[in-house]
Amino acid sequence: MSRFWSELASRLTPYVPGEQPRGTRLVKLNTNENPYPPAPGVLAAIAAVTGDQLRRYPDPDSSALREACAVREGLSPEQVFIGNGSDEVLAHAFAALLKHETPLLFPDVTYSFYPVWSELYGVECRPVPLREDFSVAVDDYRAGNGAILIANPNAPTGVLLPLAEIRRLLDANRDAVVLVDEAYIDFGGESAVALIPEYDNLLVVQTVSKSRSLAGLRVGVAYGHAELIEALVRVKDSFNSYPLDTIAQQAALASLQDEAWFRDCCGRVMATRDFTVRGLEELGFEVLPSAANFVLARHPDHAGEALFTALRERGIIVRYFNKPRISEFLRISIGTDEQMQELLSALSGILAPR
Repeated sequence: MSRFWSELASRLTPYVPGEQPRGTRLVKLNTNENPYPPAPGVLAAIAAVTGDQLRRYPDPDSSALREACAVREGLSPEQVFIGNGSDEVLAHAFAALLKHETPLLFPDVTYSFYPVWSELYGVECRPVPLREDFSVAVDDYRAGNGAILIANPNAPTGVLLPLAEIRRLLDANRDAVVLVDEAYIDFGGESAVALIPEYDNLLVVQTVSKSRSLAGLRVGVAYGHAELIEALVRVKDSFNSYPLDTIAQQAALASLQDEAWFRDCCGRVMATRDFTVRGLEELGFEVLPSAANFVLARHPDHAGEALFTALRERGIIVRYFNKPRISEFLRISIGTDEQMQELLSALSGILAPR
């Protein structure tokens, strides 16, 4: 601790991102990155950016991208917010929409950035236990809250809350903002964006990092009633008026224009996920039902940390969380068929009797 630190900096417990190794050949299955490249038009759009564009500030509103997102979802541009990755969008939501006198509710096992933002922004929060099967119990989120935050599919579990249950959640909490974080929705879920015309308290946050293979660009989107979006804009313009650079805007726009590539890529990931689940189950693993580009799995006879270490020694990185309820699980990102076969072969060797 430095004597120059503020009281806030001193008490924070920062989020710890997944390992990003350099200079070593590893099978990297720990950060839920897409194993396939972005649409071909993305690289062409990046190459077409001129020096004159780069010497000028970018469009502060990402107007063309905002319009394209609105058209795709059947909304108006006033119902769309663009930010520097969904993490920034979510952080703005904590400041603009989730801080109230009564607590923010989110699951006890979920994206571990949520409690970090709660601490950073002074948001009182109350984790709500998931069921034994790690599903969200909607009835546990009724009344007595300032706002609700649900990752759907949840992370790190991958478990999906059906759209009908999202609707029940919204109906039971008409006077509170319900934020649905859909970072992984494109791998088997039905987006809650379709409900926005019916619910003025719904904010849906998405990202191009996972399903569109653009994690390196940091582009996040929020959809909601115009008044919710205006609150995000007010915070954004009090923090950074130019959150998204010109290259990111052009690249994300090009990605949106190639729907066939997007659909094919998601389909390949989902097919590999199904193959991986079957392989893990044949090895004796319990695998939670996943609608994401990762799975959460545990073996009844082997500790999660020991398996994590054994895989790391074999050049395969997965994610291990030493946290209540999930300390025996491994979160495994879905890579290519070849990478997943390498994972299964390594696990088979680790589990083989000595």
